[in-house]
Amino acid sequence: MGEYRIIGGREASGEVTISGNKNGALSCLAATLLTDHPIRLGNIPDIEDVQVMIKLLENLGSNVVREDANTYTITTGGRSGRLKKKLVQAVRGSILLLGPLLATNDEVLLTPPGGDVIGLRRLDTHFLGLSALGATCSINEEGEIHIKADHARLSGNDIFLDEASVTATENVIMAASLAQGTSILRNAASEPHIQDLCRMLCKMGCKIEGIGSNLLSITGQKKLYGCEFTIGADYMEAGSYIGLCAATKGQLLLREVQPENLRMIRLGFERIGITFVDDGPSSILVPKKQTRILSKEIGGHTAKIDDAPWPGFPADLLSIITVCATQMQGSILIHEKMFESRMFFIDWLIRMGADIILCDPHRAVVNGPSQLLGSELSSPDVRAGMALVIASACAQGESVIQNIYQIERGYENLCGKLSSLGLAIERHS
Repeated sequence: MGEYRIIGGREASGEVTISGNKNGALSCLAATLLTDHPIRLGNIPDIEDVQVMIKLLENLGSNVVREDANTYTITTGGRSGRLKKKLVQAVRGSILLLGPLLATNDEVLLTPPGGDVIGLRRLDTHFLGLSALGATCSINEEGEIHIKADHARLSGNDIFLDEASVTATENVIMAASLAQGTSILRNAASEPHIQDLCRMLCKMGCKIEGIGSNLLSITGQKKLYGCEFTIGADYMEAGSYIGLCAATKGQLLLREVQPENLRMIRLGFERIGITFVDDGPSSILVPKKQTRILSKEIGGHTAKIDDAPWPGFPADLLSIITVCATQMQGSILIHEKMFESRMFFIDWLIRMGADIILCDPHRAVVNGPSQLLGSELSSPDVRAGMALVIASACAQGESVIQNIYQIERGYENLCGKLSSLGLAIERHS
């Protein structure tokens, strides 16, 4: 499955171009199933998750033409192919096929999706939202997700989600785009990639109001049409490179970013003594000179960084900022509230020499700075895998990271980008 060999102790400095949003690409690819007209998508990251989603679309009869490394034109076919179990289980984003397939078919059967091993991923919110549009949802005897429309066409409704689930929100939006009447979606997730999906659907002819908020109004259409759409920048990748620069004490210019999506990320990094500044409309600079001191709360108490749904600090970057904190001066509490298994990667950091107290599955106290030592590691998921890459880059000696498939699911040309920044990294098959 491949491995990275990294010799630590070098600064990450130079320029890096941020790729398109992984999660935005997956939902927009799924949305091509809502029309028979061609859809041209730009800034699609060349990563494993995207390639799996494209294979799933082709499995369903879509014609996919790759115009260049990051641009595709997709024309949906009969939507009747039998989805291969192995492909569905390879990527969590396969769950996004439920909404568009239900909107265009009477019945959907889908193997439960795979993806990161970071804890329980509930299907209840998907079922709640799709049931409100007029579908019957269940898990059949074979363990497949079975969703059947009660009538020939879904009907709009006033829907309150029991949690602000990103993928459930996206599924309901896509299903509602072809439903009869207007759907009001409350407690909707509102991440930038959901905003991208909504803007794409508007270009396809759907009417959506409240984009960027937790209250959406979706007026369903009898038919949707083709369009051209460009995926926004991946703010998770941007946050990862900010963390890489901070941990290795380098200076980095990030190009093709959307600074408006980095506000909470900026606040999070400021708590560990790291700042960055705008350098034009779509670039930010992470300077070499930093305080590198973990902040205290007013009154002198240990500060905390915790995750929350958008616009809170992203759960996907909590592992990144945890590694960075090991290289700063002081103590800080990291509180993971959204996934019950995500903090277990900290065991790898402790083996490397990090001074971290894992209080329970959700909380850890990080004391720094610590000299990390090169080790043999294994990537448990996309973001924790990138965190281990960052830890290896600032460690003394050589580290070997296995199971890099998990990392490359979410980061485009990672080895090439890191090498261009001066890091000593090699990929071995």
